[in-house]
Amino acid sequence: MPKTEPFEKFRERYEAWFERHRHAYLSELEAVRKLLPKEGKGAEIGVGTGRFAAPLGIKLGVEPSKAMAEIARKRGIEVIEGTAENLPFPDESLDYLLMVTTICFVDDPEKALREAYRVLKPGGALIIGFVDRNSPIGQEYERNKEKSVFYREARFFFTDELLELLKKVGFRKFEIVQTLFHRLDEIREVEPVKPGYGEGSFVVINAVK
Repeated sequence: MPKTEPFEKFRERYEAWFERHRHAYLSELEAVRKLLPKEGKGAEIGVGTGRFAAPLGIKLGVEPSKAMAEIARKRGIEVIEGTAENLPFPDESLDYLLMVTTICFVDDPEKALREAYRVLKPGGALIIGFVDRNSPIGQEYERNKEKSVFYREARFFFTDELLELLKKVGFRKFEIVQTLFHRLDEIREVEPVKPGYGEGSFVVINAVK
């Protein structure tokens, strides 16, 4: 079962996070933008309320939570109800797929990545944005999991662990960037986006089929 309950119940709290941590959000957005293909047909998996898809110009999304999808539609996104493990797209039909903090909520991460691989055209890209478990923010989230309505059931990944899973599924040619070099409550401006991983708490991987 997709972990939609907290998102159905607390969507206002979810939305408020982006306002409260505006500079962190804008930093994440810039990191994703850096690795997102500039053209082609794409979709966001776990589109949520459209906080990433809308400013990035992605018009199509998949989302299991009705409450979240309702807000995304108001932001101009066509949302199909579904999960990452069973994507509602034909084989080799999309040029790119985006997943931002979605991978930590799916029931079966490997199946989700295999589905992404299936629907991407050859040479297509999967872009994954996530909080690195090894980072200061990742460790803080892990420590406080039980107190969070959203992260209680989340599984945080180490970057190396996710790269191994992507390779196992068949992805290759990885490009990686990172941002968020301070604790969330210390971020007062948009943070830089640097290549690689190991310093920043938010990591984005572009993996090619």
